[in-house]
Amino acid sequence: MSAQDWIRNTRGEWYVLAQGVLVLFVLLAPAIDGTSPSLATTTTVVGSILCVIGLALAAFGARSLGPGVSPFPRPRDDAYLVETGVYAIVRHPIYSGLTLFALGYSLIWMSVAALVSTAALFVALDMKSRREERWLQEKYDGYGRYQDRVRRLIPFVY
Repeated sequence: MSAQDWIRNTRGEWYVLAQGVLVLFVLLAPAIDGTSPSLATTTTVVGSILCVIGLALAAFGARSLGPGVSPFPRPRDDAYLVETGVYAIVRHPIYSGLTLFALGYSLIWMSVAALVSTAALFVALDMKSRREERWLQEKYDGYGRYQDRVRRLIPFVY
């Protein structure tokens, strides 16, 4: 891959860069707010549960893709369409899991800056998923039927 391909965003490199920057903002936000986690509060417990669910969702999503997993939205040539497991619940479980983790982390730290960064991350991942889905529709004949059955980022909702 040449620098020109990267600059032209041929695989969705800019989406990955934006995602990385926003995840970094989420993680560093408590330092901006000057917040610290409290033990045994409701938000800490709920946040911890969301972090675990988010990590599990992302991990199962990545594992289900096998060798087809990639940070880039353009599907790899050797990838295949996965519609089972967590992909039967949500079309982009890695993005959903990352968002849930960021939300949980924000709650643990009670950080407004982290919550704002999490909202921005969700928007960026939604945009990335929309681009990815255009490429998936080009690659897989059955992708439209899959879209009709399974929600994009929030199971049964969105």
